[in-house]
Amino acid sequence: MRIGFMVNDIASEEAAYSTTRMAVAAINRGHEAWVLSAGDFAYDPDEKIRARARHAPGAKYTTGSAYLAGLRGPRARVERITVDDLDVLMLRSNPAEEVSKRPWAQSAGIEFGRIAMRNGVIVLNDPNGLAKAMNKMYFQLFPEEVRPRTLITRDRGEIKEFVKDQGGRAVLKPLQGSGGSGVFMVDHASTKNLNQMVEALTRDGYVICQEYLEAAEEGDTRLFMMNGEPLRYKGKYAAFRRIRQGDDIRSNVHAGGSIAQAHITEEHLRIAEIVRPKIVADGMFLVGLDIVGDKLMEINVFSPGGLGSAQKFEKVNFANGVLDAMERKLEYAVHYRRNFSNIQMATL
Repeated sequence: MRIGFMVNDIASEEAAYSTTRMAVAAINRGHEAWVLSAGDFAYDPDEKIRARARHAPGAKYTTGSAYLAGLRGPRARVERITVDDLDVLMLRSNPAEEVSKRPWAQSAGIEFGRIAMRNGVIVLNDPNGLAKAMNKMYFQLFPEEVRPRTLITRDRGEIKEFVKDQGGRAVLKPLQGSGGSGVFMVDHASTKNLNQMVEALTRDGYVICQEYLEAAEEGDTRLFMMNGEPLRYKGKYAAFRRIRQGDDIRSNVHAGGSIAQAHITEEHLRIAEIVRPKIVADGMFLVGLDIVGDKLMEINVFSPGGLGSAQKFEKVNFANGVLDAMERKLEYAVHYRRNFSNIQMATL
């Protein structure tokens, strides 16, 4: 199987990243695992999609660090590959990281992926589904039952009224962003600074105002979904808990949070079942659900991370479970002569 992993920038990839883990799992099974970034695509005069891509030189890797050293080193295979000849193209770039410096890169994978899938490449997640999710407004399309009460606006007066209606406690964050960047907690002690918070957020666009969930003080649970179902491998759920540190309301790991083992409950599975139809309809192969109490706080469809964190506590390599699924998709494509649409292939 020939797999392409499209990332924001090969230079910024890390050993602990889920993309690195999946690439290592692919190589260790004897598959090709090409890595390319947002600026590496080309649409050639012969109407083929090609890309400048890199492939690590080794046949086996025991660590992500060794793999990345090989991928970036002088012995790496560097070729202009034909993307249309790949079996699977996995889009693993985060558009929120490109907003300020490389806005052109936000939709690069989506645009080139759309053309590649017309030529039979299985593109995961589905490019048209990802296009719908380019900012956090996508989250509002899921059932109200699993979402916190939310206002999205740039009007300062409306934001103040919402905070007042919530008893003086609310969470403010940018409509487009990730990793806990630009997230503010408003409470009785900080309402005097509300104007400054709103000014800082509206400078970059719309503001999401959400009700504050008391259960958030205990952190959240990241639960992976694959093929529209909670990801289980060898009987273990791919999930972990993220716990905030001190007074910081953000539980994101790179925003200072810590991790712990997750205990998946019926409530978690109920939320997963409620969001499942839309995830399937949009062709979302691999998704991360961030759950607080009985509410879904966020859904990551672009580059959900944390497979390694789940592995740390559950003692199974979930990247292998993802590769199993990709191998099955290729078998289906061969058996049925690729008669399924990409959206259907994404969640089969």
